Amino acid sequence: MPPRRADAAPAGEARDWRSWWYEAADVRYTQFMAKDNVPFHTVMFPATQLGVREPWKMVDFVKGFSWLNYYGGKFSTSQQRGVFTDAALEILPADYWRYYLIANAPESDDSSFTWEQFAGSVNKDLADTLGNFVNRVLTFSAKRFGETVPAGGEPGDAEARLGAEVARLLAELEEHMEALQYRKAAGALRALWSAGNAYLVEKEPWKQVKTDQDAAAVTLRTAMNLIRLYAVVSEPFIPHSAATLRGVFALDGDAATWVTPEEATSLDAVPAGTAFTVPPVLFAKISDEDLEGYRERFGAGPVD
Repeated sequence: MPPRRADAAPAGEARDWRSWWYEAADVRYTQFMAKDNVPFHTVMFPATQLGVREPWKMVDFVKGFSWLNYYGGKFSTSQQRGVFTDAALEILPADYWRYYLIANAPESDDSSFTWEQFAGSVNKDLADTLGNFVNRVLTFSAKRFGETVPAGGEPGDAEARLGAEVARLLAELEEHMEALQYRKAAGALRALWSAGNAYLVEKEPWKQVKTDQDAAAVTLRTAMNLIRLYAVVSEPFIPHSAATLRGVFALDGDAATWVTPEEATSLDAVPAGTAFTVPPVLFAKISDEDLEGYRERFGAGPVD
């Protein structure tokens, strides 16, 4: 088979590699790699590019990662130590792994995977903090107000404080993502999820509904707007679950890729009367029996 040119393209399709790699004017070039490759990509290869004296696009930012170990030792197929991608996706959805690896990325030093830590992250962050919030809000609202976003009441001081906190945390999340600080970004996202739970604890809509239907409606409507916000800003971390959350509300033409500070403060993108559905449980908890099975199947404990 004859070699193909780098800019060759099927009929009706154009490819312009030069605008990306040669005399590139508006390209931000970021490289992601393990720490052992950093010296070559920051010294030797750039020196080669400079040496040829042609306008090849130079790297703008190198994001290096340290090692992810397994119980303090190396992942090893021959020793049957560690879980690899095929088996990982066989036992649990991709979002579980994606979130854990981002939240525990070995950015500043080597880190070590353990099943206990993995289960704690999934159960606490995904199942309890995010998943439980979504289920509580939608299930309770559907039971008391039907399957449309409840009307009635006006936002008050609690909603203003929540909006300010959400906008602050969103700015923090954006800052960390722009700086490619993934562990810190995951922490800011986790704090956003926690803000919703703290709001529910403060407002107690399960008590409000007994004495003030309008007050309960405000609380639940605000919480539903948080769910929609979570759907948008969580997509880089848990894209499949975020798509499920996005589908909860019947919002025609909702193709938002991010949330502005004003939208974060107002929390009113999902108006009263919007139809919604209660999704299945977003994240199943990892049980002690599951843990034992994973440890037995994939190995656990310190290296011999």
